[in-house]
Amino acid sequence: MSEPTFYYDFNSPYAYLAAHRVDDVLPVRPRWQPIAFGALIRQIAKVPWSLQPGPERERRLHECEQRAAALGLPLNWPDGWPDRNYSILVLRAALLAAEQDSLREFSLAAFRRGLGEGGDLRDLAAVVACASDAGIDADAVARGVERPEVKQRLREATDSAIARGVTGVPTVAVGDELFWGDDRLEDAATALAAS
Repeated sequence: MSEPTFYYDFNSPYAYLAAHRVDDVLPVRPRWQPIAFGALIRQIAKVPWSLQPGPERERRLHECEQRAAALGLPLNWPDGWPDRNYSILVLRAALLAAEQDSLREFSLAAFRRGLGEGGDLRDLAAVVACASDAGIDADAVARGVERPEVKQRLREATDSAIARGVTGVPTVAVGDELFWGDDRLEDAATALAAS
């Protein structure tokens, strides 16, 4: 059975939901891979539903709230969501958390503080607090988010996802197959079981 990859960004409510299910739904634990969704949509010239005003956006917001409630998760839209609170800082911090073998813990803490509590993940203090919540070296995260090699690793991870065909988050990659959306986790699990 091949190792799947779970692609996500902290500003996606569907990724927030999937992050709380993916390890339980898939028959093997995936490799978690944060990517810069903002860079992805610019590169592939995509306008996501969250940036399109109208009834479809409202329907999706309501759907996310219902699904979060069904999972027992709080969902509080941060001020200015999605475009006025988008953060590259938290993505870089996640890569630093991975260096300390705490990517999942940090990611869940960041999802909780961001979409769970409606916090601002553009704020370094909030991101450092996520590191503390995850039990990792918060000072190392605070010092490391501006390191050129960390910025480069995020660009490379995002470019690699785009080259693989990822067009949105969350996406689970199983070999050459991509399963986009929280509602596709079960399909990814079926594909994994058959591989």
